[in-house]
Amino acid sequence: MKKVRIDFAAPSLRRTLFHTPRLAWLLLGAGLCLSIPAAYHANAYLLEERAFEAELAAHSARIAQVRAPSALQLAAARAPVASEAQAAAINAAILQLNLPWGGLHDAIRAATPASVALLAVEPDAKRRVLRITAEARNSDDMLAYVERVADQEWFAGVALTRHEINEQDPNRPIRFQFDAQWRSP
Repeated sequence: MKKVRIDFAAPSLRRTLFHTPRLAWLLLGAGLCLSIPAAYHANAYLLEERAFEAELAAHSARIAQVRAPSALQLAAARAPVASEAQAAAINAAILQLNLPWGGLHDAIRAATPASVALLAVEPDAKRRVLRITAEARNSDDMLAYVERVADQEWFAGVALTRHEINEQDPNRPIRFQFDAQWRSP
């Protein structure tokens, strides 16, 4: 025969806990033991996710800053576009301003003797040529000067383009002009 349990006492928490089977208590303990590491890992995951989102926001801000047009770019975008003739004139002026004047001047000064007077030095930046106008006492001084300029390391080629005797001057000097093509040092 089967054992019959008759209980006439009023239900209460204490009685319920007392009559809870041991297997339920074991399952509850196992559940608590598993939930503690799960909670720890969930917290670590959330912290890692927040750090990743902060890093992503920082990268997005940097990219936006790089992609965002600067004030200079905005001014350039609003500036009127120069015509081809204006652009060519601007580029020519920039070429003239970027001439290596220091080196060219030193090379010409080193080659110029006392018997030669420099009258003009005209650069042509596009062709990289200096047109030099000078006066010498005689043709030997003129040719020696042209050769001395040609011997300078700054110049790749020198060509005498024009010469004439100045009849109005009592000393009758020779006025001559030559082109000296310079090279980058």
